[in-house]
Amino acid sequence: MQLVWAMLYFQVCKRKNNWGVVLPRTKSSSKRISPPASAGLNRLRPNLSKQISTSQSRPTLLAKTVTVFQQVLIETLENRRLLIAQPFALIAGILLYSSARYEPSLIAIAVLGIFLVGALYVWRNYPLTAATILLALGMFVGASAASVHAHLFGTEMVYGAFYGDYSARVDAIHSQNSERTRIIISNIIPMGDDRTPPIRRARIVVPLDQAPSVGDIIHAPMRLYRVPGPIVPGGFDPQFHAYFDGIGAYGSTTGQVSLLKPAEQVNFWRWIEDVRQAIGARIDDNLPLPLSGIARALIIGDQGQINDDVRQDLAEAGLAHVLAISGLHLSLVAGGIFAAIRMVLASSYVLGQWVSVKKIAALGGMSAALIYLGLSGASVSAIRATLMLMLIFGAVLAGRRALTMRNVAFAALVVIVIDPASIFRPSFQLSFAAVTALVGVYEGYRLPINEKQSGFRKTLSSIVGIGLTSLIAGAATALFAAYHFQQVAPFGVLGNIFAIPLVAFVILPAALIAVILMPFGFEGLFLSIMGWGISQILTLASAIANMSTDVVTAPILGPTALLLGLLGFAWFAVFTGKIRVIGVVFGIVLIPLFGVLPRPDIMIADTTLAIALKGEADLGEQSAGGQYMELISGRNNSFAVNVWSETYMIPIITTIDKTNCDLSGCFYVRADYKIAVVKTHDAFEEDCSISNLVITRIIATENCRNQTQVIDKNDLQTGGVHWAKWDGDNFVIRPAITDIYRPWRPQYPNY
Repeated sequence: MQLVWAMLYFQVCKRKNNWGVVLPRTKSSSKRISPPASAGLNRLRPNLSKQISTSQSRPTLLAKTVTVFQQVLIETLENRRLLIAQPFALIAGILLYSSARYEPSLIAIAVLGIFLVGALYVWRNYPLTAATILLALGMFVGASAASVHAHLFGTEMVYGAFYGDYSARVDAIHSQNSERTRIIISNIIPMGDDRTPPIRRARIVVPLDQAPSVGDIIHAPMRLYRVPGPIVPGGFDPQFHAYFDGIGAYGSTTGQVSLLKPAEQVNFWRWIEDVRQAIGARIDDNLPLPLSGIARALIIGDQGQINDDVRQDLAEAGLAHVLAISGLHLSLVAGGIFAAIRMVLASSYVLGQWVSVKKIAALGGMSAALIYLGLSGASVSAIRATLMLMLIFGAVLAGRRALTMRNVAFAALVVIVIDPASIFRPSFQLSFAAVTALVGVYEGYRLPINEKQSGFRKTLSSIVGIGLTSLIAGAATALFAAYHFQQVAPFGVLGNIFAIPLVAFVILPAALIAVILMPFGFEGLFLSIMGWGISQILTLASAIANMSTDVVTAPILGPTALLLGLLGFAWFAVFTGKIRVIGVVFGIVLIPLFGVLPRPDIMIADTTLAIALKGEADLGEQSAGGQYMELISGRNNSFAVNVWSETYMIPIITTIDKTNCDLSGCFYVRADYKIAVVKTHDAFEEDCSISNLVITRIIATENCRNQTQVIDKNDLQTGGVHWAKWDGDNFVIRPAITDIYRPWRPQYPNY
C-alpha cells in the first residue's frame, strides 16, 4: 500500500500543484504546470470539490490514498479517457451474465437499464458519480448484449443423439484437411419418419471428396450428437460457444452426400467462399505440406492442414502469431497498398495538384484491408485489425491522429457488441492484449525520429524496434498463452527479430503478388518465393524451440488469473504516466499468489471411461519433478487424456497391474487416501465404508453418500469432467460444469 500511495502521490503532485499541493521550488518544478483544459469539467469544478472532502487534521494513510486516487480519477476524466474503460466494463457485464445461476430476464435487464439512465440524469452534474454510473451502464450494455444474442442466435442443445436421413442447407465451411471437411448446416429436415432435431444449426464432418459448397441444399444419412462440454474445469467450453453460434449438435454423415439443389448463382457469400477454395487449391498445387498449410493460413485463414508439430515449434519460438491473420498481416498488406498507390500518384506533378494523393491512397488501403478480411474468413483478430485500420485510414482522411488507445477501445466495443461470446476465446484475448500493450507503451514513450541517421543506425533502430515490439507483445500475451496453451516463449524476441523481416519483405509481398496473378495463371513463381520464406521460418522455429526446451515451464493458471490480468490491463489502458505501471505490478504480484492452480490427484471423464490417478513412484527425468498420473481406466491417447496431459503438463501412463481389481470394481491405496472404482451395486456396502472417495458410473446409494465422498453417474452427467485434489482431510472436487441451468447446457429431452 505504501508503494501504491507513493506512486499516486508523486504523480498528482507533479501534475496538479495548483490543487493545493505545495512543492519545493527546484529546477525541475520551478515552472508551474497547469492541468489539461476541459471546459465541461472546469465548469463543474465546484461539484468536484463537494465530492472530494478532506479533513484539516492530519490525514491517515488510507484517507490520503483515497484523496490522491480521487484526484487521479479527475485527471483521467479531464483527459477524456472514460471511453477507454468502457470495453472493460462491457467485459465485466458479460462475465456477470455468464456467472448467473439462471438465465436473466430481459424485462429485469430493461428495468435496470432505465434505472441507470435515470440515475445518470440525476447525477449528471457530479463527474465522479456520473463516471461511475457510466461504467455501470457499460456493464449493463455488456450483459444486455450477451442476453440479446442468446435470445436471437441461441438454440436448444441436443442431449442424446439423432440418426436418420436429413436434408440441410450448407451455411459455411468451418475447416478442412486432407481427408475431411467440417461444414455448418441449417434447416435440418428429416426425409422420412425420423425425428426432427430441435436445433437451428449443426456442425458435421463430411469426406473431402463429397464436400458441398456454401448455399447448397444437401441430403445425407447423418448422426447428430451432443456437443461435448469442457475437458478440464475452466478450460475451453465448446457448448457455450456452440450455443451462441446457434449450433445445437455436432455430427457426421454415415453415407453418401447428395446434392438436392445447388446454391443460387447470385450469392455473395458463396462467391467469397468459392474464391477462397480456389486460392487454396492453387496453393496446394504449387506447395507441398507443411508449406502449403501455412500458406493457406496466411492467405485464406485456413489452419486445418497445419500439423501439431509445426504448431508446437512455432508456439515455443514465439511465432504462433504468424499463423493467425491479425494486425501484422493486415497492416503489411493494406499499408503496402497505401504506400504503392501514394508513390505512383505522387510521381505525377499535375495529379498531385488536383487531388489529395494521401487520401486516395488511404481509400486504397481501406479497400485492400476489407478484401483481405473477406478472403481470410473474418476471424476475431482479423476483424479487430481491420477495424483498427479503418480508424487509422479514416483519421488520415480526416487529418487527425491515427493510432490512439481510443481507437483500440472503439474496435473492442464493436467486436464485443457484435459477438459477446468472443471475449472468452483466446484469439480475442491475445489480440487485444497485444495491441493494448503496444499502443499504451508507444503512446507514452515515443522516441524522436532522426532523418539524418546513417543506414547502419537506421537498420539497427529497426532491429531494436522489432525486438522491443516483440518483447512488449510477448509479455502482454504471456498470461493468456500460459492459461490457454500452457506455453511460454523465452526466446520469442530472438525468433521475431529474424522472422518478422521475412514475413514483411518476402512472404506477404510474394503472397499478395501471387493472389493478384492467380486469375492469369502466373502465380507459381511467387508462391515458390513464399514457400522459401516459410521454410526458413520453420527452420528457425525448430531451432529456437529446441533451445527453449525446459528453460521455462508455464504455470498452471486458473480463471482467477485471467480476472486479475483483466484488472491490470484496465488500469494500464485507462491511466497515463507512471501510475499506469501499478497495473503491471498488480498483475505480476497477485497472479502468482492467487491465480496458480495445483495439479490434480484424480481426473474423471464424463463421456468416456477414462480415470487418471496421481502416481506414487518417481519417474525421474521422464517428468518434471518425477510426477505422473496413472490411467486406471479408459484408453490412453484419447482426446480427453491428451488434453489432461497437456493442460497439467504431466505424463499419463497406463497401469499394467490389475491385481487390485475384481468383477465388482477396483481399489487403490495411496499414502494419504484410498480410492474405490465401483462397477456393481453390491460393492457399495464394503467400499463406501473404507474409501475416501468412491467413483462409479452407476447411481450411488444414499447410504454410500452418507459415509464418504462420491462421484457417480448423476454427478458426471450434470457436472461433466471432474477434478479432485486431496487437501489432507477430504477431496476438493471441481466439476467442469457448474452452470447446469443455463441454456447452453443440454437438458434431458422432453420429446
